Amino acid sequence: MSKHEELHITSVQNSRVKGWAALLDKKHRDRTASFLVEGVHLVQEALKENAELECIVYDVVKGWPAELGEAAGVERVAASKQIIARCTGTDTPPPVFGVARKLRPPTGRLFEGSLVVVLDGVQDPGNVGTIIRSADAVGADAVVLGRGCVDLYNPKTVRSTMGSLFHLPVIEGELTELLPEARRHGARLIGTSLHADNNCYAEDWTAATWLVLGSESRGLSQEVQALLDASVRIPMRGGSESLNVAMAATVLLYEAMRQREFSK
Repeated sequence: MSKHEELHITSVQNSRVKGWAALLDKKHRDRTASFLVEGVHLVQEALKENAELECIVYDVVKGWPAELGEAAGVERVAASKQIIARCTGTDTPPPVFGVARKLRPPTGRLFEGSLVVVLDGVQDPGNVGTIIRSADAVGADAVVLGRGCVDLYNPKTVRSTMGSLFHLPVIEGELTELLPEARRHGARLIGTSLHADNNCYAEDWTAATWLVLGSESRGLSQEVQALLDASVRIPMRGGSESLNVAMAATVLLYEAMRQREFSK
């Protein structure tokens, strides 16, 4: 199909529509190694970062979004709003969505990075997406999702990254293997704890660091906790006892950036 030819689908019973809608389910995402990219901004970021897009589906009434340019080499599909509503996970259907192949981050450079964010059992997709976005904002080298974390390609996770998913490597792996390897490569493993003696502003974040964060309800697993070099707490001056994991990650990442770039 040339860039001037477009497929037009009108029926929600179409086999391709059924396949796209099935990507809302992790089992089908795993089986096809594909995921949904919803909305103009996310599709735009996917195109900008040369993600492998199988097709872009747009609302036939609203027309092709000008922000996406030609999207050369990617199949365009015009569809009804009803079809888009069936295939996306938001209450208000976006004007466009893409179907992308799962990303293949360069794991070989993982241990060369100086700031890596590690998540252990973080299950809220909004929090995981926000942490990826914060890691991108401060220039972290990668994000690692350990066992028990929400699926990276959950549509809400993807939406919450606001495109940062395409900007830095996000790797799913076994932490009991990756963390000792990071230490062998010279990184310090720093976790968080409400009971830590050291506050985060007294910690030295200028060396190679893997910041390890646990789940919202249970914190770090015992296996991961045993591998840490140090734990820090975020000081609380008011009545709040803690921050959620995404807020905590953002505070710590910006302290790391402050020490590295703004305290010289």
